[in-house]
Amino acid sequence: MNRWTRDQMARRVAQDIHEGAIVNLGIGLPTLVANHIPADREVILHSENGVIGMGPAPAPGEEDFDLINAGKQPVTLLPGGAYFHHADSFAMMRGGHLDICVLGAFQVAANGDLANWHTGAADAIPAVGGAMDLAIGAKKTFVMMEHCTKGGDSKIVPACTYPLTGVACVSRIYTDLAVLEVTPGGLRLIDRVEGLDLATLQRVTAVPLLT
Repeated sequence: MNRWTRDQMARRVAQDIHEGAIVNLGIGLPTLVANHIPADREVILHSENGVIGMGPAPAPGEEDFDLINAGKQPVTLLPGGAYFHHADSFAMMRGGHLDICVLGAFQVAANGDLANWHTGAADAIPAVGGAMDLAIGAKKTFVMMEHCTKGGDSKIVPACTYPLTGVACVSRIYTDLAVLEVTPGGLRLIDRVEGLDLATLQRVTAVPLLT
């Protein structure tokens, strides 16, 4: 089965971020989006640890580990960028000042419920971070994740079985197979990997897809 690479996924997310948007990129896969923002598009990237105006990842050897994102990865700062107190950063998140947040997920339900901080397993380490604040604070929440688990189970589900991060908060889902939009009538297929037929995509997706 054809799949988008992680960089191709990040490029596809970046394609849908509009000019002038203020965007938070979550830990993990979403951080790659910073490397694929079109050069002619002004997008202001925010990190919950207190950075705004981030650029792409630094070149090897040019890292400044005093300038990091929420995932402790070194970042660059564009002209006009700034760093500030953690509390001010969360005030931006909770106050509705972010246009988009891009988060990873363990599960997304057909109605847009999000589970991304804990699998509920006894030996799992919960890691909510600022995900709850972002999921309900941003005007739109995009999820970027693999379509299926390592065991082959769909991560897109009728209802989340893991502890919820947010209720009906997800706008779009970007996976290594497809782009789906959450609508009142269900999940609508926006885009899919070249060469992947609809029947195959539906077979690995645990909810009906609208076209």
